[in-house]
Amino acid sequence: MEPLESERRVIEAAENLARTLGSDTNHSVAAAAMDTHGRIHQAVNVHHFTGGPCAELVTLGVAATVQAGPLVTMAAAGDGGRGLIPPCGRCRQVMLDLHPDLLVAVPSLTGPKMRPIAKLLADSFFFPDGDAQRVLRFNKRYYGGIVSGRKTSSVRWDEQISVGPALFYFEDDEVHPPLHGEIVEVRRYRLGDLTPERLRLSEGGSVDGYIEGLRQHYPLMPADAFVDVVDFKVDPSALHDMGEAPNTAAL
Repeated sequence: MEPLESERRVIEAAENLARTLGSDTNHSVAAAAMDTHGRIHQAVNVHHFTGGPCAELVTLGVAATVQAGPLVTMAAAGDGGRGLIPPCGRCRQVMLDLHPDLLVAVPSLTGPKMRPIAKLLADSFFFPDGDAQRVLRFNKRYYGGIVSGRKTSSVRWDEQISVGPALFYFEDDEVHPPLHGEIVEVRRYRLGDLTPERLRLSEGGSVDGYIEGLRQHYPLMPADAFVDVVDFKVDPSALHDMGEAPNTAAL
């Protein structure tokens, strides 16, 4: 997928830092990562014959040092004008285990693309003790509906969604912070089996119209795809701490 504006800033941060490298062969790759509050964390690799860490792993440590929480974007770039570079296998596994909802910038013939970390490791192994905080992404236009309790479900295709606590992150939103909440239920249906009730549509809502909108968001979704209807709720205490006024009846 094409990078969002915030994701382009992460790519630029990695590339700009990489341009400062080159005088020391022990540090030849730069990485940048963004957390759910929009803060960018940067670091460089530490090359050593014993297996010094890659720039991505050092960046994870830098972010953890300031208690950044879950990361949503990662990019790495090489010195000497190499530009954006994809992560190695070890970095992919670590990022998957510690930040399973991370999007990683990778180069392509048409420019940078964002890939879910799970897609960079086919048939991947998940470390059971990773203790990763999950992130559920939303377009920023849904913030008001989610806070008010009008929107309590979402339909996803080809995403790794699981029941349990999650941080609701609003992409490219420089105004609203992420919300603490919980994914209550995930139900899988084939596209052709969707109904207004299963989609939680209000009276008069069109299944065909909803699917058409879904296709715009997931242009590669096949006609016989299975999709997940994700029911979620916001933690009311988190809203009160932020000064919001949730519709508790809807929550």
